[in-house]
Amino acid sequence: MNQTNGLQKTLKLHQVVFMGLAWMTPMIYFTVYGVAHEAAGGLMAAAYVTAFIAIFFTAYSYSRMVKAYPIAGSAYTYTKKAVHPLAGYLVGWALLMDYIFSPIIAILTFGIFMNTEFPAVPVFVWIIFMNIILAIVNIVGIKSAARVSGMSVLIQIAFILLFCILVAKDIIAGDTGAGSLFSLAPFFHENVTFSTVFSGAALICFCFLGFDAVTTMAEETIDAKKTIPKAIFLIVIIAAVMYVAISYLTQVAYPDFTFANHDNAAYSLVQLVGGNLLSTIFIIVLIVATFTQGVSSVTSVSRFLYALGRESVLPGKFFTSIHPKYKTPVSNILFVAVISLSAVFINLDTAVLFVSFGALTAFTFVNISVISHYYVKLKRRSVKETFLYLVFPLAGAGFIGWLLTLLDKKTLLIGCAWVAVGFVYLFLKSRWGEAKERKNVPVPVESLHSGKNYVR
Repeated sequence: MNQTNGLQKTLKLHQVVFMGLAWMTPMIYFTVYGVAHEAAGGLMAAAYVTAFIAIFFTAYSYSRMVKAYPIAGSAYTYTKKAVHPLAGYLVGWALLMDYIFSPIIAILTFGIFMNTEFPAVPVFVWIIFMNIILAIVNIVGIKSAARVSGMSVLIQIAFILLFCILVAKDIIAGDTGAGSLFSLAPFFHENVTFSTVFSGAALICFCFLGFDAVTTMAEETIDAKKTIPKAIFLIVIIAAVMYVAISYLTQVAYPDFTFANHDNAAYSLVQLVGGNLLSTIFIIVLIVATFTQGVSSVTSVSRFLYALGRESVLPGKFFTSIHPKYKTPVSNILFVAVISLSAVFINLDTAVLFVSFGALTAFTFVNISVISHYYVKLKRRSVKETFLYLVFPLAGAGFIGWLLTLLDKKTLLIGCAWVAVGFVYLFLKSRWGEAKERKNVPVPVESLHSGKNYVR
């Protein structure tokens, strides 16, 4: 493998958007439907709008920072360069949880769904199979991964559109008991408080995770300074429109919809809307969605590991090697495949906890990075620039930081433990580097002739 060859710029705007949406997985709306519905007190449309506002500020901050540093590395690079190397290291270490465990979530979910459809085949078999396919697709090249992601996203969007059309048709026909397509009921209810909506929004933010992943592809994107910011906003807006539309229509059509089990609440809803045929299509699309989420997740984490290797946070010789033919970080992809085998043993809820803590921590510091880089260092402080580089990112940091505190104690403890491991690793790595440097210090010539002992 060749370490001197860099990543090639081949991705266009639509490919980056598809990769981001595939990582986000629009069908995740249905995966978390039951839990989100209860957390938001039924006002899912209001909760999604609230979450969108919080995410929009952070998306803005990402778009600013990728213009300043259009290189792979995402929040790690931005925090390191704009705030402080130590802060950047800790953010990168926290973000590592997000990126490494995202493929595990996709692989584990795929295994669970496939085992549901084919009970005779154990979950671990599907996990191993998925791992092999993800590695192959990513090794042969970023463009092939983009094509696979594009097809998956189109299929998911088509299903969501079909679902919305069927619900709207029932509303118009009066089959659901709803009086009109237009209603404020999905946003306000006398028995639901604003605090309940905010709690729902904190959980629902998970559905937006993924728009930031495209920043790891900056070095493989044509005109990254323009393309990546556009892609970020398109991804967030497209996702928000889909999520709010589904929430609004289903709440108007079925205001009294209830379910007994969180896990199959979405399946019950789909069956209510379109019967067995639509529910069968739903399962197929959901399986495809989890597969391509895995493809995009492996792409992102392998590029993130490449950035950490180049910065010597991780061993550079291994993590920065690029395959001479495929121009992809094959070592990183294989490393992720080995780690992802832990999906055989790990609990899905635990993996989600890792992702949530890492992502929200990174989001908070990206907002802070905008303030540090533009407002403090570059002194961009006109009235307009004060809003752009102080007020907006401060609002984003405050909102996301507050959501971070709403995570349960177990999540926060796991996250803090992971950060502590990062501190220990950094300390040992620094001591080892100092010892190696002292060992390589040459002995002064005069000491060789003086007969004195020279202590290194």
